[in-house]
This record gives sequence, C-alpha cells and structure tokens, in this order.
Amino acid sequence: MKTLILGAGYAGLAVATKLKPMPGLEVKLLERNPYHTFETRLHEAAAHNTKVTLPLTPLLKGTGVELVLANIESVDLDSKSVQLKDGQSISYDTLVVGLGSVTNFYRIPGLAEYSTELKELRDADAIFSFVNRVYDAGYQGSRDIVVGGAGLTGVELVTELAQRNEVLSRERGLPPFTIYLVEAGPKILPVLDDALRAKAQQTLDEYGIKTLIGHRIMQATENSVTVQTADGQQSVIEAGKIIWTGGIQARDIVKGERLEKGPGNRIVVDATLRVPAYPEVFVVGDMGLGLNQDGKPVPTTAQHAGQQGRLTGKNLMRLMAGEELKPYEPNTLGEFVSLGGLMAVGWMKLPWNQKLAMTGGLAHVMKRASEWRWRSSIS
Repeated sequence: MKTLILGAGYAGLAVATKLKPMPGLEVKLLERNPYHTFETRLHEAAAHNTKVTLPLTPLLKGTGVELVLANIESVDLDSKSVQLKDGQSISYDTLVVGLGSVTNFYRIPGLAEYSTELKELRDADAIFSFVNRVYDAGYQGSRDIVVGGAGLTGVELVTELAQRNEVLSRERGLPPFTIYLVEAGPKILPVLDDALRAKAQQTLDEYGIKTLIGHRIMQATENSVTVQTADGQQSVIEAGKIIWTGGIQARDIVKGERLEKGPGNRIVVDATLRVPAYPEVFVVGDMGLGLNQDGKPVPTTAQHAGQQGRLTGKNLMRLMAGEELKPYEPNTLGEFVSLGGLMAVGWMKLPWNQKLAMTGGLAHVMKRASEWRWRSSIS
C-alpha cells in the first residue's frame, strides 16, 4: 500500500511517528522543510530568537517512513496524484493530507501586501530583525508595531514583544516603542472565560500595550493602518511593522469533483477523518472539518491536530491489517495562553467535565507541560 503523508506539522508528524514498519506498507512523508516547527511557540522566536524547530530525520527513525523534501503544488483526488512545484507527479494508494492553514486577510486592502504573518520560522525571523533594528542609532521611520487580531497568537506575541521591548530599552538607553493590539470583535481571547480574560487584559495594560477592542482594520499601507470603530469613526495608526494574526483558512490545494468543503475552506470528513467520496484519503489538522461529540467543528489547535494524527497513524495500520477503523473522539484537555516570561493564564480539564482555572507561574508550567507531552508523543 503506497501511502503519502503531506506535511510535517502537528497532525502530519503525529501520523508518521505513530507508524511502525509493516509488510506491504510503503510510506513517504512529503514536507518542504527538513524540520518540524512548533507553531505554538513562534511568538517566542519572534521576540527572543528562541529555537522552535526539531529535525525530522531522527523523529522518523524506526517508523519505516521515508522523508521526501518537496514543495507541493496541488493534489488531485480523482487521478490519485500529488503534483510538486518542480513538475513531478507522485501517485498514491492511500493519502493523508495535513498541509495546515494559510492566513485569511479577509480582502482588507493592502493587508496581504504590507503585513507580516506569524505562520513560519521566516516570519518570526522578520519580526525579530525589525525589533532589534529599531534600536539601532541610525534607524529612520516609525518604531511602533501594530498587531491585528487578539486571539491566542496575537496576545502571546504582543506580550513577548513587550518584554523584549523593555530589555532593549534599558540596554540601549532609548525610549520603548509602542505596541498596538487591534481587535475587531468585542473582546480579547474569546476562548477564555471572563475572569481569565480580565487577568490577561490587566497584564496587557501593565506592559503598556494599547489594546483597541472593537476596532476593525480597514486598510493597510507600507507604514500605517486605518482602523474603524463600530460607530464608523476612523483613525490612522503609523507603524514601522504591521503583523496580522486575525484569521486562518484551510489551504485551497486539494481538488476533486466529489470533494465537499465547509466553513473556512475545510474539507468535510467522516468519523474516521476520511473524505466520504474518497475513502482512501484522510484529512487531519486545520484542513479537515472534524466534528466533536455535539456535531460542532473541532477548533484548529495543535492539541486536536495531534490527536487526529495519532489516531490516523493507528488507523493506517488497522487498514493495512484489515481491521475496523476507530472513530475520532476529540478531547480538549485545556487551553493556556502565554503572557510573557513565566506569566500565563488558562484552564485544564478535570473529571466530570469540570475546569480548573489557573494564572501565573502554575499556568506557565501547564502550558510547557503540553509541549513536553507533544515531544514525548513523537519521540
């Protein structure tokens, strides 16, 4: 059974590392980078140049999976082939699609052209370079940063940037730059309850971050954004760096006449994460429209991507052995938000569907624990 796994993100890597060599099972992992990126820690790389990658080859040892460095152009489910950007085409018997998401700019004029994303290592490098450059004596132009989107990524990024800002200000003897966090919705961090959200907002205020709730970015230029409040009032914010973390959508890379897609361009899958009209195709992570026990879409988070990947790896071996596949049963273990340094807020799941709220150092430890669990699951 010739099997291709597309992408070595949280979902794709979880699939590959769950596999074991089996007679007749030939597996290739197609990934453009020779490393896995901890996307949930890119904000640390952006502020402090923290190492957030792991080489793939050692992780695949003993799995029977071959790593193929390739840039994927498109996937044709009807011809059962994957087209690469170098012109090659690779066929498959079974396919696992885990190519993740792309940034959704919502057609806001200038935003795609003039903003930096935070999806890859090169994005973090660009932000880190800017933060250091504005403290050079000869720097010209606005030193301020505007971050659009006050979800998990946006809040974690601005707090880490604020910490770096304080350090450089003391070291270089220059005033700190201003950080703006712009959110179109009515509140920051909608995944948290009111008490935890209030603690997060207090931390943002203590850092001096200017939080603009209910402000929609209407336009971006090379050095500014125009924002508008709900009552139509507009203002312009000058900025040397614009960063957009305000939304994602699944990659529009998979084609098929019988393919069905849902909200956010996510591909509809069944209970075993297979495409109903193409049962030889599994879709995991951000690209798949997995459903929870209440029939609602599963959040596009690393913990759910990992769960889907581990299940799919085991299901591939069940498929090869002629056994019945197991259904996907999502389990949200908690949600933690880093607020710079040893500060974090969040909650963890307790028995009987209870939640335990945490703040400060304990929440930071729990957030780190989720990374340790992930590392152990792919080792």
